[in-house]
Amino acid sequence: MSLYSIILAAGEGKRMKSKLPKPLQTAGGKPLIDWVISAVTGAGAEKSIAVIGHMAEKMEEYLGDRVVYAYQREQLGTGHAVMQGIAPISDKDGSVIVVCGDTPLITSEMIKNAYEEHKNAGRAATVITAVCDNPFGYGRIVRNNGNVVKIVEQKDASEDEKKITEINSGMFIFDIKKLNSALARITNNNAQGEYYLTDVIEILISDGESVGAYITDMEQILGVNDRIQLSLADELLNRRNVYALMREGVRILNPETVRVDEGVKVGMDTVIYPNTILEGNTQIGEDCIIGPNSRIKNCKVGDKTEVQSSVALDSEIGSGTAVGPFAYIRPNSKIGDDIKVGDFVEVKNASIGNGTKIAHLTYVGDADVGERVNFGCGTVVVNYDGIHKHRTVIEDDCFIGCNTNLVSPVTVKHGAYTAAGSTITDEVPADALAIARARQVVKEGWAKGKKK
Repeated sequence: MSLYSIILAAGEGKRMKSKLPKPLQTAGGKPLIDWVISAVTGAGAEKSIAVIGHMAEKMEEYLGDRVVYAYQREQLGTGHAVMQGIAPISDKDGSVIVVCGDTPLITSEMIKNAYEEHKNAGRAATVITAVCDNPFGYGRIVRNNGNVVKIVEQKDASEDEKKITEINSGMFIFDIKKLNSALARITNNNAQGEYYLTDVIEILISDGESVGAYITDMEQILGVNDRIQLSLADELLNRRNVYALMREGVRILNPETVRVDEGVKVGMDTVIYPNTILEGNTQIGEDCIIGPNSRIKNCKVGDKTEVQSSVALDSEIGSGTAVGPFAYIRPNSKIGDDIKVGDFVEVKNASIGNGTKIAHLTYVGDADVGERVNFGCGTVVVNYDGIHKHRTVIEDDCFIGCNTNLVSPVTVKHGAYTAAGSTITDEVPADALAIARARQVVKEGWAKGKKK
């Protein structure tokens, strides 16, 4: 039997106060709905139907062809949303899990377990529930001799029902055909004038169908309705990611201060210092030292490399290399092995060969630098003429003197030197010394006259 999913993602999310639809808000490094899609796909859902409405164009632009779309043009309740979502699979045999697009903490493992229980028990519906100390505001699961008999909302609950601590998560697994039949019989005859999905449960029970509940933990059912809940979800997802690295042999000195996106990979025996941020598709090798106060995004870092109090974006950094403190590696940079990129050095769209030293206060942009090059303090690759960017080439074993300006496009050939304070505008031949500065002139007594 096949499993499908319906993801409810049509709501406006007014409490979020954002120009983005709520399912596209980010937690743990990716949009909320991505976590949901990953969970249902990992649990075996063959097809996911996203029910969208508010800012539908933005949802379609982001999700592309990863889902099938259904549209809830009017917000008439969860039952109404599922009516739209079931249309693409109404002729299918099997089961469908209904989940919300703002519940990023659900896991594939939980869904798999709930689905297995649903199948093995031969149920028409399984309500995913949780037990909490303070159930106020949640729908309660009313049981009789252990069997689910109804779901009652807070406002409709009796005093005894309000004491029930098992709550409705808003997630369900249904037999598709039986869900379709029950949906046709729900009404909006209530104070809100909406179609409630929970009414389906009572209809199925009244039909004599088997309805059960799968109890999970509160963390997995937490939804996100405002910025505070978004922050909580982000914290919990980050903790999962940080702990996953620690289980793989990474030493994280203060886990509460480190941020790690899902998908980040770090080799064992690497040490991550406090206030470090690892984002995107970052991959870090073994025996590295990362941080403190570093941000690395979409970078590949080799073994035994140290990145200290620096930022690196969309670049590669080799093995045995030291970066920082206070370095800035900008996108499209490729930094080789055994390199020093020191304090207040900026590298942008440049390749740096093995063994090169860029110790401090230097800008290397749009350049191809060879191996074993030494940059003196204050060197600037002058890559922009006000209209276009140009490249500089520095071949192997060159020595660039302090405060050299390399005005691109220019080439410094193998083994050449530039004198400190030079502005280089023409090619420097191999093994040559280029001096491009005015001869010093001393005017004796000039300062005394100036002061008078």
